[in-house]
Amino acid sequence: MARQKVAMLTAGGLAPCLSSAVAGLIERYSDVAPDLDLIAYRSGYQGVLLGDRIEINKDMREKAHLMHRFGGSPIGNSRVKLTNAADCVKRGLVKEGENPLKVAAERLAADGVTILHTIGGDDTNTTAADLAAYLGQNGYDLTVVGLPKTVDNDVVPIRQSLGAWTAAEVGANFFDNVSNEQSAAPRTLIIHEVMGRHCGWLTAATARAYMQKTKTHDYVEGFMMDEQLKKIDGIYLPEMRFDRDAEATRLKDVMDRYGFVTLFISEGACMDVIVKEFEASGENIKRDAFGHVKLDTINVGGWFQKQFASLLGAERSLVQKSGYFARSAPANGEDLRLIQGMVDLAVESAQNGVSGVTGHDEDQNGKLRTIEFPRIKGGKHFDLSTPWFGDVMKAVGQNFEKA
Repeated sequence: MARQKVAMLTAGGLAPCLSSAVAGLIERYSDVAPDLDLIAYRSGYQGVLLGDRIEINKDMREKAHLMHRFGGSPIGNSRVKLTNAADCVKRGLVKEGENPLKVAAERLAADGVTILHTIGGDDTNTTAADLAAYLGQNGYDLTVVGLPKTVDNDVVPIRQSLGAWTAAEVGANFFDNVSNEQSAAPRTLIIHEVMGRHCGWLTAATARAYMQKTKTHDYVEGFMMDEQLKKIDGIYLPEMRFDRDAEATRLKDVMDRYGFVTLFISEGACMDVIVKEFEASGENIKRDAFGHVKLDTINVGGWFQKQFASLLGAERSLVQKSGYFARSAPANGEDLRLIQGMVDLAVESAQNGVSGVTGHDEDQNGKLRTIEFPRIKGGKHFDLSTPWFGDVMKAVGQNFEKA
């Protein structure tokens, strides 16, 4: 039997789990198979295509535990789709006429890799599925086991993706400070834009964490710094439909009574409406290699600001985005426990030659297992009937309908 060699990569956007997932894999292999060679491809699939790798030596193994203290990725990320040959050529990752899947497969074979761990979201792991399928069809002996990373918590059929719990907690801490801006000027509108292209889970979970955090504050009666100043007045998710005029009337009453309004919105809320407005005005919508609208170019927070500031009679309005702050944090205790369970299973599956993505399978009563690649999909929507979300919306005082 050929000697096993393990490679790993992180890809897509950041999430508060990448450093700990990489550290966890190194630690677990060092415990159960200390003689195996470990490498990491720098900057995700880009590193595979370019042959840019990091050799994980003895000193790096011994100090891997230190990476649990950090956010970001210790081996770098990128967004590369191996089935998008034109984009790979444009970026100088492959030559004209080359098949990126073949280039990646030949690189892995040349490097002697027998196990590949991919740490990423739906795009990363569907790309891993494409790679695993190509390898199998072309006789390459390689096991691919992914770990699900995304702050959006939107991977089908995985109950909880790595990093999402931390992102919600850190986003709440971020806005606890930002909310104090309501005291800076009369009639202030503050919009907290949270990551979430198609899924509102993170916005909802951040709102819940923020409410739980601010509920424990002690306030001095008679001053402006009170529960009302810390209150959320509106939440808007991609899964929700709302009447702009009705909401403007409701929120203007809040503004008139208290002098400030706070909104939480997902970066993908009303995206279809906004894209249609842009296209109707003749603007070209930019998309990434995976075909996703580049959200920073349509500026959802700015759209909400434009819609509501004048309708509410706001004298001051601002949009604050917690996304990069939250997604770059180190994993919290909840995520560390989740990471450890998924890492241990990933290593076990890899050594047994079982490819897939580790996670709690919602189609099998939440059992932690290695889920088959063909079942992995992105764009899972947040279930608006989730009981805790009903409690959040009741506290906000907002009516909503499913989109």
